[in-house]
Amino acid sequence: MAGSRRRPMGLAEAGPGTENERLGVIRLSMFRNPLIIKPEVGKPLRNCYSLPGLDFTYGLYLPRRDGGVAEAIGHWDTVKETKKKKRIMPRNFLTMNPGAVDEGCTTAREFGLYYKYMDIRCKDPTGARRGWASKIPADMTFGRPARPSTPIFDIIQHRYKELWMERQRARTVVQEIEKKKLEVRENRTTFLRTHRPPPKEESFWHPARLEKVEPHLSTFPDPGARKKALSASH
Repeated sequence: MAGSRRRPMGLAEAGPGTENERLGVIRLSMFRNPLIIKPEVGKPLRNCYSLPGLDFTYGLYLPRRDGGVAEAIGHWDTVKETKKKKRIMPRNFLTMNPGAVDEGCTTAREFGLYYKYMDIRCKDPTGARRGWASKIPADMTFGRPARPSTPIFDIIQHRYKELWMERQRARTVVQEIEKKKLEVRENRTTFLRTHRPPPKEESFWHPARLEKVEPHLSTFPDPGARKKALSASH
């Protein structure tokens, strides 16, 4: 529901003829239970807590201690400056301990006397930073300089595209020159690609011991027919 929660419902708002009319006995506890309270059409939910009267003012009361703008302008409140206490830095034992050993201190009493005599304190880091800051010139500007703006005419005229195309063309020319400069050493593979050996004629191999063996079977009717057949095949 829109809006803030309203104050709890009273007995008069739940009487006969009203929007929140109830049957039976009406008790105040009905208006304090959010589970049984009836929502109203078009109105925010009721607040089930017991609230103070209509003359109650919510918030914190702040009594006025000034006379308004006139008093603020005529009487300025000044804050008295307080003297800054000098910061006491801790002892620098990293420097005093080696010095005490060099002086021959071996007991705790001797070390304590040395610390009182040679009281070396750590340096104030804030003071060091202030000294460093005092060396910076007054007109020095910190930070990185802003990038110069891109000329709009170069963008409209596609100037950057043309520059990129020119670089690509120059790059292609350089690559072609580098390829020509490469010397490829000739090996057996490249030699055989250009000078192919002549193809070998196929010859049927047979053992030498079978060259003078005569055939055991003759299917020709006579030797003349055999010679005619061999001459025809050749």
